Amino acid sequence: MQPTHMHDVIIIGAGPAGLTAATYLGRFRRRCLVLEDGQSRARWIPKSHNIPGFSAGISGAELLSDLGEQALEYGAMIRHGHVTSLARGDGCFEVTLGDAMFRGQYIVLATGVKDHLPDLAAAPEAVLRSLLRFCPICDAFEAIDKRIAVISDGAAGEREAAFLTTYSRHVTLLHIGEAASLPTVGLGATGIELVQTAVHNLMVEKDRVTLRTTSGALRHFDVVYVALGCTVQNSLARTLGCSCDEDGRLQVNLHRETSIPGLYAIGDVIRGLNQVVVAAAEGAIAATDIHNKLRDCALWPRFSRKTA
Repeated sequence: MQPTHMHDVIIIGAGPAGLTAATYLGRFRRRCLVLEDGQSRARWIPKSHNIPGFSAGISGAELLSDLGEQALEYGAMIRHGHVTSLARGDGCFEVTLGDAMFRGQYIVLATGVKDHLPDLAAAPEAVLRSLLRFCPICDAFEAIDKRIAVISDGAAGEREAAFLTTYSRHVTLLHIGEAASLPTVGLGATGIELVQTAVHNLMVEKDRVTLRTTSGALRHFDVVYVALGCTVQNSLARTLGCSCDEDGRLQVNLHRETSIPGLYAIGDVIRGLNQVVVAAAEGAIAATDIHNKLRDCALWPRFSRKTA
């Protein structure tokens, strides 16, 4: 396997964080390559109203398309495929994508997290129809006074249900875990109803989610939030011995550089609010720090906009 041209920066992941970093680096006149597999968490957003400048809302797919076009306009290069390995070579990093190897002095990991969906056949479609949701910070405003349920198997559901009482008096916590992991703090004072059930008792219908209770009665919900956790996409960083916190999030400094010099991490893969605007800001922070370091390195001059 022969490596291609050397790049100033290789960004792994093309969500809002990675694409913002690519735009900044392009405008800094840096040779930047983005490697992406089309699995950005943002693609699940049906329509977001909490991204500044889009008061009428914008879908995740539209946002990613616009961000990608902007990065390309300023000279970033984007290659599609799944990165299988990341290693440190002779004074640089080496990234393997299919049968190709790419080399760069700096790496930016924007690999994000993967949400855990409930085991329902219609779950992906329900997410795209806004019946199943992951982020009350993002869209609970659109659920004001609606009948809201939270699916959970642990303490995260109790916290999320409490947060949602800001928006509705009709919040039900659907506990699908073991009885031993039921919330121990009384929920009555908050107005949250607790129901222990199983996923197979839930049905996704045209405009609602329905629960069949043990008595056979049907309960209908306008929107259901999923609080089943997520998997941090940190495997590439772990192969290099990168420091993580107890949840697997990559630990970074104020400039978003990890414990591995030259390796940066931005977006949901580090601890934060898991918000588009936060991820974009982290992309700008990392890109600016990398640019400043490259300015002081005579071995890495500015490149023109040429395809690798």
